[in-house]
Amino acid sequence: MASSTKTNPPPSRVQPAAAQPAITIPRHFAFLLLDRFTLIAFSAAIEPLRLANRVAGTTLYTWQLISDTGQPVICSNGTQVTVHSGMENLHKEATVIVCGGVDAKRATTPNILAWLRKRARYGNIIGGICTGGWALAKAGLLDNRRATIHWENHTGFAEDFPEIDLTKSVFVIDGTRVTSAGGMASLDMMLTMIANEHGSPVANSVADQLIYSSIRTNRDTQRLSIPARIGVRHPKLARVIEIMESHIEDPISPADLAEEVDMSTRQLERLFRRYLNRSPKRYYTELRLERARNLLMQTDMSVINVALASGFTSPSHFSKCYRAHYNTTPYRERGARSSDSPQ
Repeated sequence: MASSTKTNPPPSRVQPAAAQPAITIPRHFAFLLLDRFTLIAFSAAIEPLRLANRVAGTTLYTWQLISDTGQPVICSNGTQVTVHSGMENLHKEATVIVCGGVDAKRATTPNILAWLRKRARYGNIIGGICTGGWALAKAGLLDNRRATIHWENHTGFAEDFPEIDLTKSVFVIDGTRVTSAGGMASLDMMLTMIANEHGSPVANSVADQLIYSSIRTNRDTQRLSIPARIGVRHPKLARVIEIMESHIEDPISPADLAEEVDMSTRQLERLFRRYLNRSPKRYYTELRLERARNLLMQTDMSVINVALASGFTSPSHFSKCYRAHYNTTPYRERGARSSDSPQ
């Protein structure tokens, strides 16, 4: 009887499925353009998104431009920018960036405030660049959060919104709220966001495309150092000016300023005249008048309260000093309102 041999079936030749590449869902940005927004701050925010797509070879970001009415918007230099739509047609998970510029208070309509609060309830990430942060603050979206705004608007913002932890950083990312000071600070903020999402190599490649050699962080401050601003590298002079700038509302006497840097009052006087061609008293007064002008332009504080906040206890003396320096009165300045744009 022939024996039978049992054979096993051949092994399966089916190979495991190849790993599929991860699908990146593009992040969508909606740029809300306020009337007379600053073009450079907006451009510095949107261009990194385009370049990130280019260097990555895929669509990492998409965007749309919106306005309160859906109509074109005039920026601070007079250029008209066409938008895609009004605020009603928004991508569900869009990151909203409010682009401000000149007189953000006037440009922020009740409709915009209501819309921002609605987007916040839906959980959207919301940001402001240049003076766009004012709209977020007015809507109550920055309460008890860290934020920043253009240095020229810092004083007025702090007076209007004392509940906000206002910093002088170039940008701040605090959870679902982001703010930048404007100008090229928008670029620093966007490069940081790109690096956080897609890695430093992508962000660095974008910076290279923009010939931008030093990406600032949220620890960097907006303004140049005092020696760089005044063009003089003298440590004691810089220190005295630093003290002056931090004591605008409660001015310090020349004698006390001199004592702070271990000098006599006469030595301090010579130091200021040699390097700044003015007395310490005059320089201090000019700093306080600059603060007063910013408050007049940016807040609804009464002229008397502006005077007090700038270290002038006498309204008549304040008005006299203001007229001598700016060739107009505080009341006329308040009525005129500046048309100059923060950069």
